[in-house]
Amino acid sequence: MTLKYLIQKEFIQIRRNSFLPKLIVVFPIMIMCVMPWVMQMEVKNIVVDVVDIDHTVESQRLIQQIAASNYFIFNGQKANYDEALKDIEKGRADVILEIRDGKYLIAANAVNGTKGSMGSAYLSQVVNRAANTRASSLTLYNKGQNYKLFMIPALFAIVVMLMTGFLPTLNIVGEKEAGTIEQMNVTPVSKWAFILSKLIPYWLIALFVITVCLLLAWLVYGITPSGSVWLIYVLAMLLALFFSSFGLIISNYSDTMQQAIFVMWFFVVMILLLSGLFTPTRSMPALAYLTTYINPMHYFIDAMRTVFIRGGTFANVAHQVLALLSIGLFMAAWAVQSYKKNN
Repeated sequence: MTLKYLIQKEFIQIRRNSFLPKLIVVFPIMIMCVMPWVMQMEVKNIVVDVVDIDHTVESQRLIQQIAASNYFIFNGQKANYDEALKDIEKGRADVILEIRDGKYLIAANAVNGTKGSMGSAYLSQVVNRAANTRASSLTLYNKGQNYKLFMIPALFAIVVMLMTGFLPTLNIVGEKEAGTIEQMNVTPVSKWAFILSKLIPYWLIALFVITVCLLLAWLVYGITPSGSVWLIYVLAMLLALFFSSFGLIISNYSDTMQQAIFVMWFFVVMILLLSGLFTPTRSMPALAYLTTYINPMHYFIDAMRTVFIRGGTFANVAHQVLALLSIGLFMAAWAVQSYKKNN
């Protein structure tokens, strides 16, 4: 019964806060409606200079295909390679295509490595098709190569991180600064009851925002999970267990809200960047890749994409579920042990 009243107290505090209810509703909407459009690796508007030495019918047809493409901006034909290279050096072009003696040379500006590599890859495909080079590919999942389908499951992690990581941390440290937490410390309320009363409301909020995210993915993008929805909720709650416990640990060792924010942000940035959210983990250096074995965000994103895109079952993500549960329970035990109570 004590836990019930403590949870009620937390919900009353959240409701009376002028900012939190708005954040809980607006944040997942902004993440789902804005981020999938900007967090994508698709590159467009690649400026191309063409140096056509041959002046054949085939080369002119290739130039017309480049000019008609939605991915390229045709910057005109140049008299020679050196003239085109000056455009690259001055930032007026991204890629050069030289056609000489029936051969094709593609040179890309790699100052922006992503744009250079993707632009040269796109142009190579156009050249191969024009040269009647036949290549076939078989796409097993995400057949439309929709990058939003790839990113949306990972964005769930950001929503869960904020709702169950930052908010409980700032809640507890805020009570420390206000002095109200000292009144709880001298009551007979147990450690577990106090900690659960702080975390359960945010776990319920996490369930709410995950539901909002699933609905928005369906309504805005027409994207629905290929796998089980209940498995998505299980994964979300396991990640919530980690971040809420992690946030509680930081709040236990922090005396001010500013200190808690800086420490939390320090770890969260590394967890995000090393998780595979933006880049494949196999592309990391060996030492950086080793961190993925203890990174719960990596397991969550990997499992979410397996369920969401591939339609994976529990058997397919059992390894990730076990890893998330183990890390979450370890952090929860640490959170309880590090909390100091005066009675």
